[in-house]
Amino acid sequence: MTDWAQLYRAHVRALGDLAAALTPDQVGAPVPASPAWTVHEVYAHLAGVASDMVTGRTDGAPSPEWTSRHVGERVVLPLADLVTELESHQDAVTATLVDSPGPVFDIATHHADLHEALGLHPMPEELWRPVADAVRERAGALADTVSPYELFRAVFSRRSRSQMQGWGSVLSAEELDAVCIFGPREDDQPVPA
Repeated sequence: MTDWAQLYRAHVRALGDLAAALTPDQVGAPVPASPAWTVHEVYAHLAGVASDMVTGRTDGAPSPEWTSRHVGERVVLPLADLVTELESHQDAVTATLVDSPGPVFDIATHHADLHEALGLHPMPEELWRPVADAVRERAGALADTVSPYELFRAVFSRRSRSQMQGWGSVLSAEELDAVCIFGPREDDQPVPA
């Protein structure tokens, strides 16, 4: 059984380490899988989600308006402050994971977004594999035709229709679209080497 609290903490640590190694150009780089955000804005989102969970500011979650609000509130903060905020809320966030691993799914998805946008190797398997295993059933027959990492990315709408069709799946376009939690996407996404 997955220890979701431990996994969340591992992502927070890894994201802190990643932030410390980023150049200013990387901090400003676009993240295609996220809604027109930069690397800095993805960190603002992650800090904002954690803060909103702890303070109960979840009205409208997970709508674009909700995420826009907490990203907008933090976009002027230095990256180090965003990491500190994320770290400061991890105890309270992990206390909620008994009921739902949703926050782990979010942090893992965006953590992978950053790795792919920056052209880095995929994050370590122990950070994404439990999430892929947890959502495997949603993928149906696709789970038997694609790598677990690509399945993880597809379920969270991080692969385009054409990328998924390129896997040689026997699923129809409608069935592939149904795999994607956030709906299908048309824009091809960076894939790690």
